[in-house]
Amino acid sequence: MLTDINPKLPMRDKAVTRDFYLNKLGFQEFGTVDYDGYLMIEKDRIQIHFFEFKELDPKENYGQVYIRTDDIDKLFQFMKNQDVNCTRLEHKPWMQSEFSVLDPDSNLLTFGQSLF
Repeated sequence: MLTDINPKLPMRDKAVTRDFYLNKLGFQEFGTVDYDGYLMIEKDRIQIHFFEFKELDPKENYGQVYIRTDDIDKLFQFMKNQDVNCTRLEHKPWMQSEFSVLDPDSNLLTFGQSLF
């Protein structure tokens, strides 16, 4: 039986990625070991892992994660207060309220909440 999913996304610079996710998006580091070329972060009940890919061209990166939330309005306002560049918060035809953020390596994070 499946219980969790921990996406792995590419990063060029661990310090830049760590700073963005911890200081802008409100994540925390997961674990007590600082692995060379690898980063694990968490917020609430989700984790995202990053692997070092120094040659990554952000213009050619298609890394994407869809993250569900139970308070999209509060999360969107938090991101705006942190000066995170977000798309508009929109009601989509597939009955989700969504907005998206690009991280420093052009990984797309889309946050969504069901309109039901």
